[in-house]
Amino acid sequence: MWLFLAFVSVPLIEIALFIQVGGAIGLWPTLAVVIVTAMIGTFLVRNQGALAMGNLQRSFSELNDPTEPLAHGAMILIAGALLLTPGFFTDAVGFALLMPPVRAGVLKYLQSRVKVQSFSMGGTHSHPSRRHDHGPDVIDGEFTEVDSDKKPTHGPSGWTKH
Repeated sequence: MWLFLAFVSVPLIEIALFIQVGGAIGLWPTLAVVIVTAMIGTFLVRNQGALAMGNLQRSFSELNDPTEPLAHGAMILIAGALLLTPGFFTDAVGFALLMPPVRAGVLKYLQSRVKVQSFSMGGTHSHPSRRHDHGPDVIDGEFTEVDSDKKPTHGPSGWTKH
């Protein structure tokens, strides 16, 4: 029911706003405003998206819960879609979602409504016959020995000493 209401009310709100704004400032300035907000929105979404991607990568590398960076990234994605949709109401909602305090408020509201049953990072993909419990300081892995007479196809990665 809520989805149906959104699909009916949002276009009606947009049409009413186009009529009001177009009547107040004229056709061409109204179209210019729509185009300029789309361009500004694209720029802001690109920058905010890059920051969100950096936060997500940092949470993965530090083995932290990625829920918050993922939620921020999803809201930035939704903001981008709203900003590219012609209209004043969708632009207002899209620009609001680009503001970190608004996203934090939406996330807090969603967290109060959603209960997480369980969460796990990674998983074990080892073979049962090869599984050894060595302790926290030992990492099991597989390797392939490379002949030293082969020439590397690229330079060192910086992770190894030469």
